[in-house]
Amino acid sequence: MEKLSLLARVQAKPGHEATVENFLKEALAMAQLEEGTIRWYAFKINENTFGIFDTFATEGDRQAHLSGEIAKALMANADTLLSVPPVIEQLELLAVK
Repeated sequence: MEKLSLLARVQAKPGHEATVENFLKEALAMAQLEEGTIRWYAFKINENTFGIFDTFATEGDRQAHLSGEIAKALMANADTLLSVPPVIEQLELLAVK
């Protein structure tokens, strides 16, 4: 059962919007390999702001995701692609349908 989540927002540097968008689309394949990630969404807020929302049953699952392949790949390219560091919020889910 989903009890925990992450909400991450990233802002692409000018000229890197398409690269960030494509990275998030391609990251779905990595998310599908994570047994502890129940749901994973990548979204676009506006022209240069994107995000990820994902859900987990346990804190261990959430921490595994935070140290997983998506986070590693994003942080490896953050200086090149992002105008500010990612904003990552750890949430507790109160109700889920």
